[in-house]
Amino acid sequence: MLTATVVDDLRAELPQGRVLVDPDVVAPYRRDEAPRAEAGRPVCVVRPRTAVEVQQVVQACLRHHVPVVPRGAGTGLSGGANAVEGCVVLSTEHMTAIREIDAVERLAVVEPGVVNDALRAACAERGLWYPPDPASAPWSTIGGNVATNAGGLCCVKYGVTRDYVLGLQLVTGTGELVRIGRRTAKGVAGYDLTGLLVGSEGTLGVITEVTVRLRPARDPERTVAGYFPSLAAAGRAVAAVAEAGLTPSALELIDRHALVAVDAWKHMGLSAEADAVLLGRTDAPGDAGEREAEELLACFTGAGATWAASSTDDEEAEALFSARKLAHPALERLGQVLTEDVCVPRGAVPDMLARIEEIGRRHDVRIATVAHAGDGNLHPVFVVPTGDDDARHRAETAFEEVLDAALGLGGTVTGEHGIGLLKRAGLVRELPAPVLAVHVAIKQALDPHGILNPGKVIACAPRS
Repeated sequence: MLTATVVDDLRAELPQGRVLVDPDVVAPYRRDEAPRAEAGRPVCVVRPRTAVEVQQVVQACLRHHVPVVPRGAGTGLSGGANAVEGCVVLSTEHMTAIREIDAVERLAVVEPGVVNDALRAACAERGLWYPPDPASAPWSTIGGNVATNAGGLCCVKYGVTRDYVLGLQLVTGTGELVRIGRRTAKGVAGYDLTGLLVGSEGTLGVITEVTVRLRPARDPERTVAGYFPSLAAAGRAVAAVAEAGLTPSALELIDRHALVAVDAWKHMGLSAEADAVLLGRTDAPGDAGEREAEELLACFTGAGATWAASSTDDEEAEALFSARKLAHPALERLGQVLTEDVCVPRGAVPDMLARIEEIGRRHDVRIATVAHAGDGNLHPVFVVPTGDDDARHRAETAFEEVLDAALGLGGTVTGEHGIGLLKRAGLVRELPAPVLAVHVAIKQALDPHGILNPGKVIACAPRS
């Protein structure tokens, strides 16, 4: 039997314990954190520990024409790591070595299973900083962050994962183990294959090692918080910050639905004070930081904040930012959640917030919005009561309308979560046909047999 043969080959080639077939053990590897996305049944899960073992897995899948689905920690929200029927799930969870931290060149070399916060902590011990900080940083992995081009709170000032990946080691769709990119500060030899692979969601190669750029440790941050009587007022404050030419190190928004959910869970009392909370940070040093904090405060009060203040108290600031970090798990306690990830120009944030509210009212769907507001990256979270199929259908319709609203404002259907399975139709609506054809051509060139995470991002058939 074909599928039994690939499992037998993998067991014969890999050390004992690498190949998992027990259905109860395999089941948790079938999907990521996107409840709407379909998931197939893998024939096995393989947990390699070296790049050569990853290569052996891909080569075995090539011989037997079996799909291989790479997987990090499974924290994605678009179905990008979901199994397809009859595939081999390749989990990098045991590839956790931090191979090098070079303080002179300001770079680190890590395996893909290294947890984001673990890398950040190791860098901090050397007086260095790895900026990309997705909300899942305590458990998401660098490999997964690279696959989705993850962002985070500080990307408004410091950029996203792609801005920090210098080079990659990977296994190609033809089973070759190669290195791309560089270790130097500059380099323009050939096409930017590294940038192409970042954000490709495992459809163009299986990452086995990542070389990342580091920055010096930052000065302490100042936090500016504002309570607003409406989401529209908070949106105006975001636009005012952009118009003032400010680049805060973070600018985060939490709406009333999210605040209520957090309060119901952690009793923080925020929803009694505001319909929306805006949290800004500046890490500019000395007097420049003081001035930037004052300017942020002026933007908040000028937009109609009912209360706003600046603080350098780390404990107080972290208490406020914890509400932002707790929003998603707090909402999950209320039912099934569908998490959107659209990005619009910063000046369009007020309009986008208003459209999200209108879509929620029209479809009678609770939509809680949290956002990396400083760069226009909004995360509307659709809360569906468990078992309510009618509410789920309304939420799915509203989900697609939010995508269209973002596109109508000159935005994109995903800012950091990726396309995966859930946004494929949105990608088709966003990209012109000739550009989609380029995507398909790249996929077919780098994965000519169509075995790498098929059906994700760009659905296309392999060439004969």
